[in-house]
Amino acid sequence: MKPLKPGEIPNRSQPEPVIHSRHNARFREVRALIERRHEREEKGLFVAEGVRLCEEIVRAGWHPQYVLYSEQLSERGQRLLDHFRSQGVTLHKVSPELMASLADTETPQGILCVLPIHYLTFPTHWDFGLVLDGIKDPGNAGTLLRTAWAAKVDVVITIPGTTDLFAPKVVRAAMGAHFYLPIHELKWPEIEALAKQRTPQPARVLLAEAQGGIPYWDYDLRQPLLLVIGSEAEGPSPEAHHYADTRLTIPMPGQSESLNAAIAAAILLFEVVRQRQTS
Repeated sequence: MKPLKPGEIPNRSQPEPVIHSRHNARFREVRALIERRHEREEKGLFVAEGVRLCEEIVRAGWHPQYVLYSEQLSERGQRLLDHFRSQGVTLHKVSPELMASLADTETPQGILCVLPIHYLTFPTHWDFGLVLDGIKDPGNAGTLLRTAWAAKVDVVITIPGTTDLFAPKVVRAAMGAHFYLPIHELKWPEIEALAKQRTPQPARVLLAEAQGGIPYWDYDLRQPLLLVIGSEAEGPSPEAHHYADTRLTIPMPGQSESLNAAIAAAILLFEVVRQRQTS
């Protein structure tokens, strides 16, 4: 289908597939993609729900494999449908009740996109990376991605055992970061090689530690680096301790033993931004 010209009204005369039943094969596929990691990995697909996320899909130039929507869609959502129609994307109308049964929020916005899992190319030139070491909570993982995107991190690396970064709760919390951030899973020996082989200057592997590290404001964060954030409940893995060059700590004058992983990462990532902008 040809893209619309400026001011052209989309042609809605062609009937679009309508899903009436929970037993519909496409509906069941979407539910499986939402609920099960192995389905996402096997089919190479994931789900992004809501108007805001679908707008980010359009801005980033990603193309859904297909879209589900309901009649309760807002005017902003209708504009998205017009765009997807102009791109030849398959649209399926479903009842509000069926859409609500798929939604991961209390107030469904009436649209979700099913997209190919697309790993953006690992950057050739990088000097600012974030490593997620066994992060389990989907909300924290998504917030970490969103924060990394805001801090202009070059690449996010996940360690095996980290939560699925294409799970619906992660995608929702990341607020579009998936469409702009290179995300790659590596093992620790690969991360060590990546840091040491970086040219013209190797990168430092910096581990965020609750206690006992260098106060983060006393460390030079202008050099190439990989910042490692460990599990919320268990802290950094033994492998992270083994491969880290330096440990950084956020001094806490209060009585709390530790910070939420996403909050700690935000403090450290934006200290990198501050130092580099003021140098």
